[in-house]
Amino acid sequence: MFGNNMMLAQLLRDMQDPEMMAEAQKMMNDPAFQERMKQVTERPEFKESMSRTQEMMKDESKAKELEEQMKARIADGEKQLEEFKKEAEDTGDLKPAAANVEVKKKKNQKPKSSSKKKGKGKK
Repeated sequence: MFGNNMMLAQLLRDMQDPEMMAEAQKMMNDPAFQERMKQVTERPEFKESMSRTQEMMKDESKAKELEEQMKARIADGEKQLEEFKKEAEDTGDLKPAAANVEVKKKKNQKPKSSSKKKGKGKK
């Protein structure tokens, strides 16, 4: 099973990739993205979370504990990435096993249709 630790490890790898970081910079320069981030950072939940994090980081022993936990998560994520890479090489499939699960339609679900009306405007 691949999870959050693998995503964390991949994020850290991506942050070392100049091409990936250039794309991230483009996204962050987009006014729509900036507006969305402003909305997120103004939410009381975000502000409270940041305050709690800042308080935790003031305690040196707690900060050290969190750092060790993060190092362990990254190491686990790196291991998961290597397992995923090996699995992908063995099967020739570049998606994790969870991505191969088919989504089944709900009972009585209507098929999606285009917004264009059929038969209108064509003569």
